[in-house]
Amino acid sequence: MVTKKSFLALMGVAMTALLVVGCMSATGSSAMASGGEVTGVRGTGYSEPTPYGMVAVKKGSLRVGLENNDSLWGPQTPVRDISVDGFWMDEREVSNAKYRQFVMWVRDSIIRERLADPAYGGDETYKIEEDQEGNPIQPYLNWKKPIPWKKANEDEARAIESLYYTHPIDGTVMLDASQLNYRYEVYDYAAAAQRRFRLNPEERDLNTDHKVGAEPVMISKDTAWIDDEGRIRRETITRELSGPWDFLNTYIVNVYPDTTCWVNDFQNADNERYMKLYFSNPAYDDYPVVGVTWEQANAFCAWRTDFLIKGLGGMAKQIQRYRLPTEVEWEFAARGKSAGLFPWESGEVKSDKNCYYANFKPDRGNYTEDGSLITSKCGAYGANSNGLYDMAGNVAEWTSTVYTEAGVQNMSDMNPELRYNAAKEDPYRLKRKCVRGGSWKDPESMIRSAWRSYEYQNQPRCYVGFRCVRSMVNDGSRVKNAAKAGSRPAVSTRR
Repeated sequence: MVTKKSFLALMGVAMTALLVVGCMSATGSSAMASGGEVTGVRGTGYSEPTPYGMVAVKKGSLRVGLENNDSLWGPQTPVRDISVDGFWMDEREVSNAKYRQFVMWVRDSIIRERLADPAYGGDETYKIEEDQEGNPIQPYLNWKKPIPWKKANEDEARAIESLYYTHPIDGTVMLDASQLNYRYEVYDYAAAAQRRFRLNPEERDLNTDHKVGAEPVMISKDTAWIDDEGRIRRETITRELSGPWDFLNTYIVNVYPDTTCWVNDFQNADNERYMKLYFSNPAYDDYPVVGVTWEQANAFCAWRTDFLIKGLGGMAKQIQRYRLPTEVEWEFAARGKSAGLFPWESGEVKSDKNCYYANFKPDRGNYTEDGSLITSKCGAYGANSNGLYDMAGNVAEWTSTVYTEAGVQNMSDMNPELRYNAAKEDPYRLKRKCVRGGSWKDPESMIRSAWRSYEYQNQPRCYVGFRCVRSMVNDGSRVKNAAKAGSRPAVSTRR
């Protein structure tokens, strides 16, 4: 006979067993079970927030290139069917205001370093070198402590003024752009993952018919430093593989745009006003930054990534790095959902109402016919079907891809890319990078989405800018034309 007391005890045991089963099936705990069905270990849900100022370009496929190119405008453009993963892309080109934030950050970091330097008074509060318990840590700048711009003492004034100089002719106090150097590091995860770079010789070749060799493995890495005269020195080192640090590349880049490109690119033209005002005057805040080299654009991407990570803290673990788009990503995004000749649906460059779709130079050479003489404000013209502005004209845009005439023919048909980070000692022809989209100075034929051009990675131009992309963590699966279990086979209605 079961008493009330024994019944309650049995119920307590049963409830405990149910709780144990429930815990075993909870997220991440099934790995601790001693046996049973394999149900998997799942992580917590993750939904990637839309990055500020970016739009989603969903994965898809495209026949890139021009099948019927006009022979008048250069060599044939390679054609190939490709597929790309989803990514985030800046809806507008990087503006003067955004790039100026980068320049001012570099300026302020240098001033803070000097304010903490004993040569300028040594205010230790500008640099944190210990944790809260007094233990030494990797030093970092204290951005919470403001720079005393208006009420600086003698030492502080010397530190601030050391980054400025007086023009010898007109007496204007100017920022010394030559000192604005940004140092950053990039770990090459892809190279480090390659089997040929494994420290264990047995892991380099999985073919068991081959004898394991002990010959040394050579790697190349980029490094940079500032010499005693304040000049940037860059070198590509080739040496025997020793460990994971061999895949950490160091770069130092002077970040100030070359404002003289306005007079160097156009000889015998009165462009002095743009040289003096275009980057620094607030009237041009929302115009695309120009005079930026491929190397400077990459430095901006690195800084933008680190700036975001510092702002997000631990939440940034899954965030992918900002980078330049590949050549194929750029074309895929530009051609939109209709994959047309231009970013807009029409095959013409202006509407029925005689309004232009982009800022470029009509073939007759009337720069102002589209409303602008040089660049226009970012986003002044309509967006394409992906929500992207100025994917034709305004400024041509850097990509991460090295330029070759073969183009996509030398790449994979999945996420195609061809990278080569040319060493300083390399021939100049190896330093060509793909530039896409055409600019305010280019005719109609050169603003087509598939048009390919190039510029040298260290060459600033008054008609070349850039925008950033960021790989998506996962843009989801979209299964098309797939029959579900238990449903009738799909029947084509095409005749």
